[in-house]
Amino acid sequence: MKPAGSYDFIRAMRPFTFSVAIAACGLGTVLALHQGYGSVWLALLIIGAGILLQAAVNLVNDHADLPLLEEQAREVGAAHQEQYRAAISAIRRNFRWGMTFLGFAFLIGLGLVWVQGWLLLVLIIVGLLGAYFYSAEPVHYKRRGLGVILVFWLMGVLLVGGSAVAMGAPLTVDVLLISIPFSLLTSLVLLGNELRDHAEDQRHGLRTLTVRIGEWRARQLFGLMLGAVYASSLLLWWGGLLPWAWHLALSLPLAWPPLRAAWQAGADRSQLPQQTGRLFAGFGLLFLMPYLARLF
Repeated sequence: MKPAGSYDFIRAMRPFTFSVAIAACGLGTVLALHQGYGSVWLALLIIGAGILLQAAVNLVNDHADLPLLEEQAREVGAAHQEQYRAAISAIRRNFRWGMTFLGFAFLIGLGLVWVQGWLLLVLIIVGLLGAYFYSAEPVHYKRRGLGVILVFWLMGVLLVGGSAVAMGAPLTVDVLLISIPFSLLTSLVLLGNELRDHAEDQRHGLRTLTVRIGEWRARQLFGLMLGAVYASSLLLWWGGLLPWAWHLALSLPLAWPPLRAAWQAGADRSQLPQQTGRLFAGFGLLFLMPYLARLF
């Protein structure tokens, strides 16, 4: 089993993944501000709701470990019962907090729907259902190998587009296209997590995408997706949707550690999700710079 400390509240929230919500919601709100919609205060509220949603996904995620831990707890001796009871109690506590965070995010969303209309309500409902069923039955799309794919849409495209709509901006093709590099990075964070946990997931029968296609193909996919982040950004610049592109090269030093950890056979991948999260934060800030420069 994982150490009981793995389910510590702060650790279970996985703060390094907050870069996903901050960057995605930040991009959507900045694009809306660039078009003259919303305000800085509204943007901060939307980013806060995005962080709540990301924290909720992370806290609810560990609930998938509960059946296995309960089964193992029945099989071990009394000497190890306390460790299992502590882990099970922490998971249940984190699940309650995750649902509370989902509730707060939903309430913020309802307030925004009152102002912006029904399209935002549809986007919020889809997002909340996606967050809950990431690791919850009967869908549990993580164990169906769909996590990396659906996160691209739910925590990438949908979060960027929904943030723009929450600011009062229209949902345009341009906004959806601009979201692609961030959506790819969102999926990369999850793929890095799957690569790190590959052996454990395989041992416990958790059929993630990495378990289904094998570690070698998942490592290749990681490299291809990382390349696609930069290639899609260049295409956006070539198409006139991204004002600058050269400055994104400044994020390449942050790209090397996760690429090396993912690509090398037998490499230490214990920090791969965190390394990918730092890349997302650095790349996201650089990506937003030309839009922010035009605002100020």
